[in-house]
Amino acid sequence: MMRRGEIQLPPRKLPSLVDLCVQKIIDNIRYLGNVGCVDQHLLERILPHCTVDQLMHVEKASEGANLSPVTDKLWKGFFEKQYGTNCTKEVIRRMRDKKVSFKWKQLYEAKQKEIAEAEKEVSNRIRNLYKKEDAKKQSRQVQLCTKTPPSSKKRFWGDGPGYNVSNSKSNIMKKSKIEFLKSHEMKNLAAMKKNSFQRTSSSTSIIRTGSTSGIGSTSKDPKSIRRF
Repeated sequence: MMRRGEIQLPPRKLPSLVDLCVQKIIDNIRYLGNVGCVDQHLLERILPHCTVDQLMHVEKASEGANLSPVTDKLWKGFFEKQYGTNCTKEVIRRMRDKKVSFKWKQLYEAKQKEIAEAEKEVSNRIRNLYKKEDAKKQSRQVQLCTKTPPSSKKRFWGDGPGYNVSNSKSNIMKKSKIEFLKSHEMKNLAAMKKNSFQRTSSSTSIIRTGSTSGIGSTSKDPKSIRRF
């Protein structure tokens, strides 16, 4: 019997045993595995609560069972949420133009692979740019020489240990002098000197002969001596 002022509520429907089981599975969906023996109408209530990784795990665990009638639209939703509505429409247009059809799980995985390869390529390009820039910076840096120079008495470059620069200069000067003496100009100069010396010697012998003859006749004449 109702009292005045009270509102009568409709009788509350008690959940069935199936509803309780479905809710219990949803609450523990991270532990869900092989669902190959579960009816499709139940999977349509359970699997929409899965994340991408969880749905991937369920399909791998349910190998041999065709879950695509339930999961294909779920994968389409993941694709559109991840890559946008425009990309989803573009994929649908391409499949329609080429008259092909792919499962959205395959399209999702292919798109992931494509993006991963593109990111890897961009990463490699950036890494190469950084390497080139570092190489340029290192080439511009001043490198300090920490090697102690050898003593002034003996220098160890050139022909090996104990090599002396003064000896090297002396050998170079000797070699240059020999080459100069063997040159054509020096040979001509020596020949000219030789001819001049021969002329001087012949003139001296003539003078000495004349002097000897003069001495015999006028040995006591001082004027004749001055002439010579």
